[in-house]
Amino acid sequence: MPSSFASSNGPGRVEFVILISAIMMIVAFAIDSMLPALPAIGHGLGVGDATRWPLVISSFLFGFAIGQLFVGTLSDAYGRRGLMLWSIFGFAVASLAAALAPSFDHLLIARVVQGLFAAGARVIVTSTVRDRFEGRDMAQVMSLSSMIFMAAPILAPAMGQAILLIGPWRWVFGALSAIGVAVWIWVLWRLPETLADNNKTPIERASVLAAARTVMTDRMSVGYSIANAMLSCAIFGFLMSIQQIFEVTFKRPDFLPAGFAIMATGMAIGSLANAAVVKRFGMRMIGHGALFVLTIVAAIHALIALYSHESLATFIALQMLMMMSFSLVVGNFGAMAMENMGGVAGMASSLQGSLGNLLGTVFGTIVGQAFNGTTAPLYIGFTIAGTVALIAVYVTEGGRFFVARHDSA
Repeated sequence: MPSSFASSNGPGRVEFVILISAIMMIVAFAIDSMLPALPAIGHGLGVGDATRWPLVISSFLFGFAIGQLFVGTLSDAYGRRGLMLWSIFGFAVASLAAALAPSFDHLLIARVVQGLFAAGARVIVTSTVRDRFEGRDMAQVMSLSSMIFMAAPILAPAMGQAILLIGPWRWVFGALSAIGVAVWIWVLWRLPETLADNNKTPIERASVLAAARTVMTDRMSVGYSIANAMLSCAIFGFLMSIQQIFEVTFKRPDFLPAGFAIMATGMAIGSLANAAVVKRFGMRMIGHGALFVLTIVAAIHALIALYSHESLATFIALQMLMMMSFSLVVGNFGAMAMENMGGVAGMASSLQGSLGNLLGTVFGTIVGQAFNGTTAPLYIGFTIAGTVALIAVYVTEGGRFFVARHDSA
């Protein structure tokens, strides 16, 4: 552990968890606060085609995916803290640029840049946690962080809706800029460097390729990254569809913030449960079991939608259950994907995160564009993603579930 964490100037475990949660919240607020604002943004910038409005989401996610490819290598070479500060500062500036965008195209460009900088902060968070913890301790810390982070998807749509009641949609981006400045000050004041000098990796062609090879050839890293990537596809499809589902399918756009908060509560419950029991039952038992539940519920939900038995109540209840399962899966799978990556944590966070977000952006956009007035395309997508994730886990663990192929975790 770096000596700076022993200093009274550094955060203790509780503050550390809260601080990294706040950094993670930046991404959720940048996405979820947009959901109730999409119609206002589209009409305000003269975009009458409602199917183009979710591009405000996908443009951010595209930048977020691309940004992750580079920041990990930089953080492995130069450390976490400086890049974290630059990333959060850039996010705040890009948010202000989005607030001032004169056209829809300019807004999308600002959102891509916003996503690029948000990626820096998000990747370095994972690397920072890996610098301090490993194995089930890392899974527990990430679960606790995710539990606090879950306040963001619960609060962000309500924040966006509240801002629209008192001002124009541009104020939503102004609020994101203010959040970025506040988190930047906190990091500047309290977060020391976590990367030990002997773990720094110079930016040399040979070392970068060696680090990438380590990430891309490790069984755990590849298998669980693919599984998590498929779940990202499902969640991004949900984000691209949710505004249209509430407005068109159920004709309740006013209920979007409350409904989204109820569903997101499932993720908070899942994170809390995982943090409480992961050391007792292990990451595989919990993660694999939750993945089975998510996939089965998704298939049931798809059948309900296909046979026109969907209601707002069933939609929220089943999606909440899937959100809970999702939360139990991704924290454990992410920790297992990073298990052997201690020496190249930054590169691993970059490649693993970028894979999930690139696939998720493409798949999510396809699902969003496939919206046909029902929830069927969304839950067919969820079922496909869950099935592929199960196959990836099965192959990774040598034809078994719930226990490791060679080692235990």
